[in-house]
Amino acid sequence: MKQFLKLDDYQAAYTLKGKGEPLVLLHGFFGDASSLNCLVDQLQSQFQCFSLELLGFGDCSKSNKPKINYLIEDQVAFLKQFVDNLQLQKFYLAGYSYGAWIASAYAVHYSFSLHGLGLIGPAGIRDDGFVGRYDHLKPLLWQTKLVDLAIALYKPFAYFSGNRNGYQKIAQARHMLMTQPSAAAMLNSILKATNALNTVEKHIHQISTPTIVIAAENDTTIPQWHSETYAKTIPQTAFYVIPGAEHDFVNTHAPDICRLVHSFFTKSGFISSVVELD
Repeated sequence: MKQFLKLDDYQAAYTLKGKGEPLVLLHGFFGDASSLNCLVDQLQSQFQCFSLELLGFGDCSKSNKPKINYLIEDQVAFLKQFVDNLQLQKFYLAGYSYGAWIASAYAVHYSFSLHGLGLIGPAGIRDDGFVGRYDHLKPLLWQTKLVDLAIALYKPFAYFSGNRNGYQKIAQARHMLMTQPSAAAMLNSILKATNALNTVEKHIHQISTPTIVIAAENDTTIPQWHSETYAKTIPQTAFYVIPGAEHDFVNTHAPDICRLVHSFFTKSGFISSVVELD
């Protein structure tokens, strides 16, 4: 069951499962507290899992703070308020994709409060190859009902032509962008090429927390070299590649990910190497 926590500037929404050392989990773009359930289901026997909905996503879409831009630093401030309110003085932190970006940014400033850091398919590294990749999504940001009408008119043609999945992706993206202000803010920053100002590759060398980085071999959303950059730059890092996995590997390869995360977080040392699972 989802729980709510009143903070100074925000209302936090999260789920809590399991017993043991606290582990805060951060979902990816367009996600919510349920997005990492496949991981929570297997980690809750060893950890007290807090699945936090990031600012501007799910039921945490409103803020009392004026003119919030939903940038990475806003997410870090939100996460800090959340853990302080719960009095989590020392905890494990893991994030997936966009959530891993926020987790790494948090660790840059607050490594002293973390037992361990898990970055799963992490975004957050500057990549000029993204320029222009999402231009086709720009109309989905337009605040006009004409866009919704066009999507509705497209539905029967999509179903008739066998492109049902394509229609569903468009309709879902439109819904998310209209209801999740953080998603809209991030897409706007990508389209304007301002998101590079928030990338973390110049700062992650400051992270002193033992860190595990897990990449999907066939990830076409976040290229593997992004994960490699994290692994090479953060001083105390173990790096693993899961063969055959794609960007949604938190669902398709949850047992592999959980085994790696659990082993790394619970052992005393860490491995500074690149390992490919069989």
